[in-house]
Amino acid sequence: MFRPVRTLLLLAIAFLAGVFYERQGVAERCEAGGGRIENGICMAGGGS
Repeated sequence: MFRPVRTLLLLAIAFLAGVFYERQGVAERCEAGGGRIENGICMAGGGS
């Protein structure tokens, strides 16, 4: 019974790691383009 639970746990960990990895990549590309991340959205320069 432990194997299915362990498999689901590992899948969840891998999924979350992928999400955080992708968010970091988006943030780096946004900043490289002169923008900033605000509430998960890349905002072009300027603003408040």
